[in-house]
Amino acid sequence: MRYSVEPGLYALGEPDAKSDVFVTANYKLSFDILRKELKGLNAWILVLDTKSINVWCAAGKGTFGTDELVRRINEAQLHKIVNHRKIIVPQLGAVGVNARAVQKQTDFRVYFGPVYAKDIPEYVKAGYKKSDEMRLVKFTMLDRLILTPMEINPAMKRFPLFALIVLLLFGLQPSGILFKDALSGGMPFLLLGLISILSGASITPVLLPFIPFRSFAVKGWIAGMIFTSAIMKTMSLDILPAVSSYIFFPLASSYIALQFTGSTTFTGMSGVKKELKIGLPIYLVFTAVSVILILVHKLYHWKVL
Repeated sequence: MRYSVEPGLYALGEPDAKSDVFVTANYKLSFDILRKELKGLNAWILVLDTKSINVWCAAGKGTFGTDELVRRINEAQLHKIVNHRKIIVPQLGAVGVNARAVQKQTDFRVYFGPVYAKDIPEYVKAGYKKSDEMRLVKFTMLDRLILTPMEINPAMKRFPLFALIVLLLFGLQPSGILFKDALSGGMPFLLLGLISILSGASITPVLLPFIPFRSFAVKGWIAGMIFTSAIMKTMSLDILPAVSSYIFFPLASSYIALQFTGSTTFTGMSGVKKELKIGLPIYLVFTAVSVILILVHKLYHWKVL
């Protein structure tokens, strides 16, 4: 379970002074995928210290960058190991690497290879030239589906706390906490909570290109409202809990969907910051409104109001 590789130079097969040098991150999965796709080739792999982060994310954070690449080239004394001055960097690392600066400091010319490691053999065979297909980042429905457990898992870790608050809220009576009231009153909200996690963490990512609007928060809200409405038709709630549900659970789905921005090719850092700046006040205000509605409902049934 150690998902890091020691930075440095590795030999694949039986490389010599003419063999290509491929650069990758020290995230173990990135390293293993590159080794797998280069099977049958004799090559050098230069591993940068990206703090166990994949190439694309590390390039955005700056750990897969010009200074680290220059440092590893010099530490490995690459100019003594190969007789060419060509180094192949993943295309997704381009945002972090200044090719001109690397060449100026090391005399190695940076070639930005294909997006996917599986295309490297064909890229090499074509004389280090990429086809349009090799430049394209794909993010298919299957790719998105594979990532959804990573979104569901953190949401489900918070669900027990949500369940506890709901059960306490509905079980609370002037005479104390009644378990029967907690279950009968809270169970619909627990179900709606699970539905909001499903719609925000799974349905929205899978159907991302098909749900209208560009904003992840809006996409998640739309999915949440559709699923909340469908479930609400099977329930018989009083007016205030029903209104509270229509407010809170689509927003919960929206917030969870917004977390998927870090896993997708559909947005950038500036877009995420903009959505959070607009969305967080809305989430906080309307969450407070939904809680107040439930409290008013409780006080009404206690005949306080």
